[in-house]
Amino acid sequence: MSDTEDFAAMFEASLKAKRIEQGQTIEGTIVAIGPEVAFVDVGGKGEATIEVEELKDADGDIDVAVGDRIQAMVVSTSGGLTLSRRLARGAASRQQLDAAFQTGLPVEGRVEKAVKGGYEVRIAGLRAFCPFSQIDTLRGTDPAAHEGKVYTFRITEYNEGGRNLVVSRRALLEEEQRARATEVKAAIITDAVITGRVASVREFGAFVDLGGGVQGLLHVSEMGWSRISDPSQVLKPGDEITVKVLQVDDKKERISLGLKQLTDDPWSTVQTSYAVGQVLDGRVTRVTDFGAFVELEPGVEALAHASTFPPTGRRDGWKGSVPSETAGTFEILTIDPEKKRIGVALVPEGSARTTTAPGASEIVPGARLRGRVERHEKFGVFVFLAPGRTGLIPLSETGIPRDGDVAKAFPPGSDVDVIVLDIDETGRRIRLSVKAIGDAQEAAEVREYAEREDTAAPERFGSLADKLKGALKPREK
Repeated sequence: MSDTEDFAAMFEASLKAKRIEQGQTIEGTIVAIGPEVAFVDVGGKGEATIEVEELKDADGDIDVAVGDRIQAMVVSTSGGLTLSRRLARGAASRQQLDAAFQTGLPVEGRVEKAVKGGYEVRIAGLRAFCPFSQIDTLRGTDPAAHEGKVYTFRITEYNEGGRNLVVSRRALLEEEQRARATEVKAAIITDAVITGRVASVREFGAFVDLGGGVQGLLHVSEMGWSRISDPSQVLKPGDEITVKVLQVDDKKERISLGLKQLTDDPWSTVQTSYAVGQVLDGRVTRVTDFGAFVELEPGVEALAHASTFPPTGRRDGWKGSVPSETAGTFEILTIDPEKKRIGVALVPEGSARTTTAPGASEIVPGARLRGRVERHEKFGVFVFLAPGRTGLIPLSETGIPRDGDVAKAFPPGSDVDVIVLDIDETGRRIRLSVKAIGDAQEAAEVREYAEREDTAAPERFGSLADKLKGALKPREK
């Protein structure tokens, strides 16, 4: 090529460069990336610059490399070409906004306020509208949470020279999600600890957006060691949380997440923190037909079985003493750390045990105790002795004649004195007797009478001898 031809080519290129206008969209190749700006080769148009911040993704990482081609808009031709992959708010003209609409170039805007159906957004001095459904990929967030925020939007409608402007942030977020989906899925493996945003909250748990449009389920049972009845009291849409991946089912495309697994299981210290016989405060969390669940500490629940409550004479009458959310004092009866079970009994105020029930150590053969009638069966009467200790009075030991009314003699809820006849090896089958009390009382009276007779015997025999002697005297005459 001659000098004349070379000069002509350069002159033509310079003319093309001069024809570049602000708002024009061009393509170029990244040739260098510096601390603050990157240099873009735009061919015959020369070299342009773009801020490094414009090349970063949502996580703050640069998403391009030297040699990559990018598309950007010319935002300045003064002192060289300056490019932008998004139009900064207030720095764009209507012509540039029109070009951004035609090319899909993102623009920055500030969410002014929530209005009917969406948000009013200020972009380059113009008022735009963003529908509620287009502000985020998450649903159910508080509308006020977006007010005052600066976001990047895509112009979806541009009419009347910018007087009718509709934008969408969701479109850009979904594009980012699709781009990150493969990378995100690769990081989601069992036992991985990752950060996500709460997408929605249901009665059974919460769906968590892990990025790239990938969501996992955080079930309510995995939110905390304590029993949670309402997930919305713990999490809200938009909350950023760190979770642990419990299971990944690729076939069903299900990801199970856990929150409580990131803290120590309170049951791991139960064996050293609690002991049988210990008396402590607790809170009733729920009442069932078989007993009341009591929270001893967050994550540690015990069961006060229905059998541990003194009979009241009414069906389920014990429930009246422990309504849900009741705070009370409870005594530990049993501990099974492996099965995560603790048995407790409600303790009346001012005592370590019920006022009418004996301690378990006092229930031994031959002991005379006071219990409370629990229920009747064809073969006998069950008597509550202590929390978890119920004995049976066989019909033959009630002291009531065969044709007598046992139910009338021992009404449910009434106190009764009994003697322990025997206990099996487990300590659970306890045979009682009321009749034995009468027998013992009769035997005591006989012993007392006999002792009285023995003491009076010498005097009685002396008096009788004197009387006989006096009776025989007349015959001697």
